[in-house]
Amino acid sequence: MSVRSEGPDHIAWPPEVAAHYRAAGYWRGQTFGALLTTLADAYGTRPAVVGQSADHPVRWSYAELDERAHRLAAGFAGLGIRAGERVLVQLPNVPEFVSVIFALWRLGAWPVFTLPAHRHTELRYFAEKAEASAIVTVAEHERHDHAATARAVAAEVDSLREVLVVGSPEFTELSAAEPREFPDPDPEGVAFLQLSGGSTGLSKLIPRTHDDYLYSVRESARICALRPESVYLAALPVAHNFPLSSPGVLGTLHAGATVVLAPRPDPDMAFRLIESERVTISAVVPPLAAAWVQAAARTDRDLSSLDVLLVGGAKCARELAERIGPALGCRLQQVFGMAEGLVCYTRLDDPDELVLGTQGRPISPDDEIRVVDPDDPNATSDDEVPPGEVGALLTRGPYTIRGYYRAAEHNATAFTADGFYRTGDLVRRLPSGHLEVVGRAKEQINRGGEKVSAEEVENHLMAHPEVLDAAVVSVPDEYLGERTCAYVVPVDGARPSEAELRRFVRDRGIAAFKVPDLVVVVDKFPVTGVGKTSKRELRAALAARAGNG
Repeated sequence: MSVRSEGPDHIAWPPEVAAHYRAAGYWRGQTFGALLTTLADAYGTRPAVVGQSADHPVRWSYAELDERAHRLAAGFAGLGIRAGERVLVQLPNVPEFVSVIFALWRLGAWPVFTLPAHRHTELRYFAEKAEASAIVTVAEHERHDHAATARAVAAEVDSLREVLVVGSPEFTELSAAEPREFPDPDPEGVAFLQLSGGSTGLSKLIPRTHDDYLYSVRESARICALRPESVYLAALPVAHNFPLSSPGVLGTLHAGATVVLAPRPDPDMAFRLIESERVTISAVVPPLAAAWVQAAARTDRDLSSLDVLLVGGAKCARELAERIGPALGCRLQQVFGMAEGLVCYTRLDDPDELVLGTQGRPISPDDEIRVVDPDDPNATSDDEVPPGEVGALLTRGPYTIRGYYRAAEHNATAFTADGFYRTGDLVRRLPSGHLEVVGRAKEQINRGGEKVSAEEVENHLMAHPEVLDAAVVSVPDEYLGERTCAYVVPVDGARPSEAELRRFVRDRGIAAFKVPDLVVVVDKFPVTGVGKTSKRELRAALAARAGNG
């Protein structure tokens, strides 16, 4: 029996396109819950998940993970959570992250993947937008009281009925519920909601289906040569698309391999786990790769098991790319992708020039790529630039969404009439099909792999009573790739300090990575010929300041 799990404003692929993807074998009609059952049958006692739960070491086999997901699904159902309901999942890298999401999939509910860094403002927005019925979180993480934040949000959002805290007696009771079977959801229906980078305001919700996402997971596992003997270190926060599926936690499990969850990504923790668990593959963002490279020169840990390090989330500079292999004794694999869909990898047998100098080529032969006029925000898939020139990247394919969740107005500009997604990335396409990422067209800042919406931060700054206008721009940074600088025009007679403005933004309950790294107070902004604030001139002024400094 199949239960169709569709939500309002989910834009599906056109029927003839979906039929082609099924015929090509991309979409196989399997759900995440059914996948876990298959994996448990195939790999039984093999280790699936290794990590720390409430400071206790955990080592779950595939059979144990499957049983925990069954019991939790029954526990969630006992609370009244039903198929198609949305549940915010805000968990750090703990084993329960894996059992919770598979339990929700078994039930047919939709996880909404929020990040441990998110705070009250973001959680309330996601809960309201998704009309979430529950939040699953931890009591505390990195000195923040997540349970208190979740309860405060629940008091303000009518749809939120439950706050479930991993490690609490109530959650332990849920985890012990008598297992029961549930109807399998429709594999072409929504499986979960991810978060966009948020180029305009707060993040959009991205609806991913079982069929489309599992195709990406399968191909990622194949391209990265995962096998049952592989050991994947999840160093980055696993709710991110990159460590979740590229090949990530899900790709590792699909291969019957072992996931090791790192509580922190720093070299001391990561190197200890690489040595003790004989990790063969991991994934990092460029700033973390730089930290690992530097630490490798002085570590006495045995890193010899590490075969591949994936680097993505932001562009990896050529200079850093060249240092990774020699420093860590492994192969570099570059990754470029987005939670909306498209994922590119350099291949393990690519020549060095492509591995070091590009961000890979797409997963699928049916990933359609268009590189179009970068100066025309309304460029269509017909407006391609000449081969080898830089342009704005458009894409569509068997695992790239056709629209955000409940975002009709934004979808009208984020997608072309023929279904191509406007990624906001500026790229150059090589004859081999590999892409070199050269920048961003959207007003979004990539701060060490975390995407910061300039508009969102500007809105927070302009809520300050002494701020008349604000403009947030990127600042090149050797370690993070980009940092944020907020230019502020004060109201007449006011002169708020940098520290005061940064504190004000932080106190509005947003993620710490969104707080401006720099604040510059000016009398007025430079403008373009049509009277708009010229962020290009603001960035140039920053560069001049740095040159004089």
